[in-house]
Amino acid sequence: MTGSPRQNGAADLRVDLQIIADMIPEGARVLDVGCEDGALLAQLVRAKGVDGRGIELSQAGVNVCVSNGLSVIQGDADTDLGGYPSDVFDFVILSQTLQATRDPKGVLTDLVRIGRRAIVSFPNFGHWRVRWHLLTAGRMPVTRHLAYQWYDTPNIHFCTILDFLTLCRDIGVEIERGLALDETGRVQPYSATGRRANLLAAQAMFVLRRR
Repeated sequence: MTGSPRQNGAADLRVDLQIIADMIPEGARVLDVGCEDGALLAQLVRAKGVDGRGIELSQAGVNVCVSNGLSVIQGDADTDLGGYPSDVFDFVILSQTLQATRDPKGVLTDLVRIGRRAIVSFPNFGHWRVRWHLLTAGRMPVTRHLAYQWYDTPNIHFCTILDFLTLCRDIGVEIERGLALDETGRVQPYSATGRRANLLAAQAMFVLRRR
């Protein structure tokens, strides 16, 4: 829902998506929620031989995925994840989409129920550039990872890294790994408290599981 459009070639895969791809073991059962044009899913199927499925809200995105031979259905993370059995996937991926859901708490709960592990990434609204823009301009920021005006953005639940950590604790989700990414997608140092990352990371990525 944010960032540049995904490409179908491995060399053109968005940096954060390549990081996710590197985390997935060969032959894993994977569900990509909000898979857009299926770039990540295609890479996983081609390079890792995964049993890959996808859900995408946009019919145009579904059409592209299906035309490329991917197993993708039209669906809404807010309403359709509840129909999946527990532990049916090894990994469930939600990349740059959590902030665009109506019920982030419910979606996150479903992700770790459906998958043995979930990988979630999102833009960090606590990044220093966002704070500085609000302080100096007094207006909602437009950045590389928050690339919409306030009136046409699909993002409806902005959060910071610290907000996300609090939500995980409140709903009993264990964080196995956290990654802080700068504006170009390069991985930055990350501590368990997340306070430094909350200021310096443009986006964050977490590997989660149920406790």
